Amino acid sequence: MKVAELFAKEKFVVTSEVGPVKGCCRPGEPGDQPAFIQEAVSIRDYVHAVNVTDNQSARMRLGSLAASVLLKRHGIEPIYQLTCRDRNRLALQSDLLSACSLGLDNVLCLTGDHLRQGDHPSAKAVFDLDSVQLLEMARGLNQGRDMTGHQLTQPTDLCLGAVVNPNFQPLDLQLLKMENKIAQGAQFFQTQTVYDPKVFETFVRRVEGFGVPIQYGLVVIKSPQMARYMNEHISGVTVPLDLIDEMAGVPPEGYKDKAREITARLIRELAPMVQGVHFMPLGWSDLIPQVMEKIKGFCR
Repeated sequence: MKVAELFAKEKFVVTSEVGPVKGCCRPGEPGDQPAFIQEAVSIRDYVHAVNVTDNQSARMRLGSLAASVLLKRHGIEPIYQLTCRDRNRLALQSDLLSACSLGLDNVLCLTGDHLRQGDHPSAKAVFDLDSVQLLEMARGLNQGRDMTGHQLTQPTDLCLGAVVNPNFQPLDLQLLKMENKIAQGAQFFQTQTVYDPKVFETFVRRVEGFGVPIQYGLVVIKSPQMARYMNEHISGVTVPLDLIDEMAGVPPEGYKDKAREITARLIRELAPMVQGVHFMPLGWSDLIPQVMEKIKGFCR
């Protein structure tokens, strides 16, 4: 199922994401399913698809391709995240051919977090392509040719997604990059997390004529400490002080309830401006069913 087809049917598209385990998932072995599969299964009745992160924060995990295939086997529509950080153009093209051959329909094309954030800081980054070039290359594979113009025996058939950061300043540069991504084949966008309604509204007004579906992305704030860390260390993200104070105003045992309240409130206010919502729950996917119940009627 391609998410672009849902947008075309004017569905309000809801997605979430999971992070693969730091370990192997051998088929047929006894024991519980890996946590990321359990997490995805628990929300599949509330979302249309689930992103599978690709060594998120530059921390080594099970590959997003294998993890996406495992979700597909469990009846969950994956959005395969693919980053430029760890692969050159040969590997990127090969992985996209593999993804299509294994039955995946959706891919989110990303540049990737810098290695200094991760658990292998001495690793060498690749960044042979950036996210715009990755989209251009993926579009070429869909048209039946590789980056050098050689014909494929069979083209891929992938729905291509991209990301955009409404917080970025100057915004004009981010919008120019967004337009370049659209020109190179992006069929939908998921935004970086935004906590300021005015910032998001300004962004939405500027992109009204772009003609591409957008999902409002939201990282669930799990504690005031996490919010402060994001302000200090995550480029392009700002958590307003009043929101941090609101979270700090409850005891730690109340953080999850407060996170649910804040998440629902932000989605009620911001999601009606766009065509979908993307949750980034960071392991707190159990919030999603209740949040979805609270936002009924607020999302077109």
